[in-house]
Amino acid sequence: MAYGLEFSGHKLFDLNMDRKIEKKFWNKKRILMISGGGLVAMLLLYTLIFADHRATLNVEKDKITISAVKKGTFDVYIAVTAVVMPLKTIRLDAIEGGYVSRKYLEGGSMVKEGDSILKLDNQHMMMEFVNHETEIYRLRNELQNTRLNIRQQDFVMQQTISDLDAKIDAAQDLYDRNKQLVDEKIVARQEFNKNKIELEGLKRQRDIQLQSQSYQRDNARQQITQLEGTLSRTQRNLELMKANLNSLIVRAPVSGQLSSIDVEVGSSITAGQNIGQIDDLNGFKLRADIDEHYVSQVFAGLKATFEFDGKSYDMVVTKVYPEVKSGRFQADMNFEKQTPEGIRRGQSTPIRLVLGKSQEALLLPLGGFFSDTGGNWVYVVDRSGKKAVKRNISLGRKNPLYFEVLEGLQPGDQVITSSYENFGNKDVLAF
Repeated sequence: MAYGLEFSGHKLFDLNMDRKIEKKFWNKKRILMISGGGLVAMLLLYTLIFADHRATLNVEKDKITISAVKKGTFDVYIAVTAVVMPLKTIRLDAIEGGYVSRKYLEGGSMVKEGDSILKLDNQHMMMEFVNHETEIYRLRNELQNTRLNIRQQDFVMQQTISDLDAKIDAAQDLYDRNKQLVDEKIVARQEFNKNKIELEGLKRQRDIQLQSQSYQRDNARQQITQLEGTLSRTQRNLELMKANLNSLIVRAPVSGQLSSIDVEVGSSITAGQNIGQIDDLNGFKLRADIDEHYVSQVFAGLKATFEFDGKSYDMVVTKVYPEVKSGRFQADMNFEKQTPEGIRRGQSTPIRLVLGKSQEALLLPLGGFFSDTGGNWVYVVDRSGKKAVKRNISLGRKNPLYFEVLEGLQPGDQVITSSYENFGNKDVLAF
């Protein structure tokens, strides 16, 4: 028996049985197509709403440094390099100028107080010294002659007064006798008057001689005083010149080590010129070079620590040199108790200089990131450990090990602390 089907619209007819068959709308193929389209639409919607559109850079995790943020004690200190120096250094300056005729010691020699180091020659000073000696001899002779002349004048004046006194006595005696005789008219009045005038003249002459003698004595005393003053000043000048001549031999003012002597035989030096220095080896200090950023924070009295031969030594800042050269200034530090044995002049060593009190803080290790971000943001690793996301932060003080975290991070956060130079400005780093 043969069967046949005939389609007419959506109706299916069985030709043999004359029966209409209806076609199903929700067939398997249609369901699969609609489901697939819906799934694609949902994926597109999810991507549009929830997907991460931030700029991402793939990096190798083993080529970066990741550090943990932690809570701890923030020590306010800086590490500086210091040089060992003698506790006292005495400069050798030439008191007088001259040329070096002899050099007794070389740099590095040990000296005792008073040891001769250099001998200078100065012909001009020698001539002045000889001239002053000659002047002193002249003044002494002049003073001696003046005193001798005064004594001779005194003798002459005394003789003159003595002669006048004798004449006055004779004239007085004659006057007294003639006074009686003139009343008796034995002696003429004219003769008496002549005798009287002569007596008065002798008395006036004696008064004049006494006044002259007093004046000459006063004048002589004044001359002697002036000569003695001139002689005294000249002698003092001669003593000073003698001391200056002695200073032409440069001697060690203290015992120690002649660390430098910067002249040679035959060289000419001027008065006040530095020719070397002596180091007092009874103690040492450290002189540190410090960045000018800390110039307002460093002052006398700050504490420091010095590590040497496995031991720690306490130090204190004693002097700050505020002059800044090449972006740095200097400070001297003395040992508070004992000086380490074995340190040597010129030795360089790191010093830990404390700038303030320690306190609890959130700590982030130092790293190259700071030069790229200025401490304004960092990359923080997320919980999955597969990527790091940029995050804004705020940093405070720093010491040689840590930054002080003010905002943006929590204890346990993992932060990329190595350089960000090759990351550009990406928001996310994928590992």
